[in-house]
Amino acid sequence: MKVQRVFSGTSWEKSVGYCRAIWIGNSIAVSGTVAVDEEGKPFAPGDAYLQAKKSLEIIEKALISFGLSRKDVIRTRMFVTDISKWEDFGRAHGEFFADHPPATSMLEVKALIHPDFLIEIEADALCPEA
Repeated sequence: MKVQRVFSGTSWEKSVGYCRAIWIGNSIAVSGTVAVDEEGKPFAPGDAYLQAKKSLEIIEKALISFGLSRKDVIRTRMFVTDISKWEDFGRAHGEFFADHPPATSMLEVKALIHPDFLIEIEADALCPEA
């Protein structure tokens, strides 16, 4: 079975040993994605909505590299450090997937890899043509 990997170039990929996304068969798994700017620094510290939106945009960029889009996402998992901001996280997710909502979960976690990150999102997609 053919395996394709996409890397985003962050330092974490090499040091932790993972790729941004992997495609096997008709399944695509996108690694947990936080909101980073072009320099790899936390994007929009303190802003739940903007961080969720940026994380989803980074996920979509990985999917586009496989010729897919947000409409192919079937499941997301949102790991958040402050569940009281659920409406802001949810608004970004809802806007992003307005026409093709996937199954999802939102879970509060103690911390993420950097204290400025409020959300990390994983995504699973299917390629119907594979």
